[in-house]
Amino acid sequence: MPDRKSDKPSKPTVRKPPEHTAAPDEAATALPESMVTGKASPAKAAVGNEPVFAYIASLPQPQRGIAERIDALAARTLPGLQRSVKWGLSYYGVGDGWCFCCGGFAGHVKLMFMNGAALTPVPPVTPVAMGKSTRGVELESVDNIDELQIAEWMKQVTAVPGVGGKKR
Repeated sequence: MPDRKSDKPSKPTVRKPPEHTAAPDEAATALPESMVTGKASPAKAAVGNEPVFAYIASLPQPQRGIAERIDALAARTLPGLQRSVKWGLSYYGVGDGWCFCCGGFAGHVKLMFMNGAALTPVPPVTPVAMGKSTRGVELESVDNIDELQIAEWMKQVTAVPGVGGKKR
């Protein structure tokens, strides 16, 4: 048998990436680990406006801007709005329970409606591990916010008994 050269390429040289130290602006915009992994933020559960405002303030941009717009829309749309931080997300309700939540993740903000499968039109996103009837939207920028549609969903979802509340 004649001698053959191996078809295997030589072992590639592995280069280490250059050492990089974060510039002051870069460190301030680094995503919290929870947003990168898709897990809930480490925000402590607490009822009231201040914990929600603190949670929103802890988000990097553009998630902070999106969450601020959703919070302001909820405040304008729903008289008697109640806020809470639960499971690392901001929760909103009126009367007898929590009706929707908003949370920052890498690249987007999730706005999820409990009992969202009953809304008209049904929001397009079915989240994982949030209940069979939860539906919502994923917002990548403030330009993605359809305030008229989201306000309508907020009104619809608060017209039925909320999650964790008693029946009307």
